[in-house]
Amino acid sequence: MSIAGLDDWLQSPQGNYVMAWEQARIDAIVADLFGYNAIQLGLPQRDLLAQNRIPLRQMVGDSATVDVVCDLRQLPFAAHSIDLVVMAHVLEFHDHQHQILREVERVLIPEGEVLITGFNPLSLWGLRRRLPNCPGGFPWNGHYLSVPRLKDWLQLLGFEVDRGCFGCYSPPCHHQRWLKRWHFVEAAGNRWWNPAGGVYLLRAIKRVHGMRLILPNWKQQASPRKALSVVSKKEIELYEP
Repeated sequence: MSIAGLDDWLQSPQGNYVMAWEQARIDAIVADLFGYNAIQLGLPQRDLLAQNRIPLRQMVGDSATVDVVCDLRQLPFAAHSIDLVVMAHVLEFHDHQHQILREVERVLIPEGEVLITGFNPLSLWGLRRRLPNCPGGFPWNGHYLSVPRLKDWLQLLGFEVDRGCFGCYSPPCHHQRWLKRWHFVEAAGNRWWNPAGGVYLLRAIKRVHGMRLILPNWKQQASPRKALSVVSKKEIELYEP
């Protein structure tokens, strides 16, 4: 995930504000997820699997600082081999969003989980990128995906998606003092205008419906036995010579 301005943004008050919220939410979820293999796609500057106890955890991306260097459209993992995938701000900064999601679905085991974070276009952060004086670097140069749209894509791939959670209701201020002054809107936003948070976290589970093979009944049913009728003594005398 080599995006112009990403490293500088992560060191800024704005970047720390967003990543602190995302790290806390992801840590709380992955701490209770188990399995054998977990991968993180993108954002190698932050270890989002630090609180997870899966033995094999790998960072995957297209830069030299990751464990597995590859094209995210062609993940070098066998089908049904990964228990957990964490994707932090990958889809809105990639041109092949559908292909990446298809690859994630392919490598996940049945009942495997994927966590996706992204910038919310229906928020003050989404509005900021539409203003004339908006900067051209990260995070304003992405193609933001709304939560309903992303849910539709995941459901078409067979995922069961939760309602998601939103955060970072403060305006996208550059200075720490202004972010602190707007801190009071966090509790109000979470309660009154929840879907308007600057960023979101979606959790989805890969569901695979089992097939039941209906076979014909090969057992031959025995024909019912005929009941023997009782013959009276008078009837016997009629047939005697």
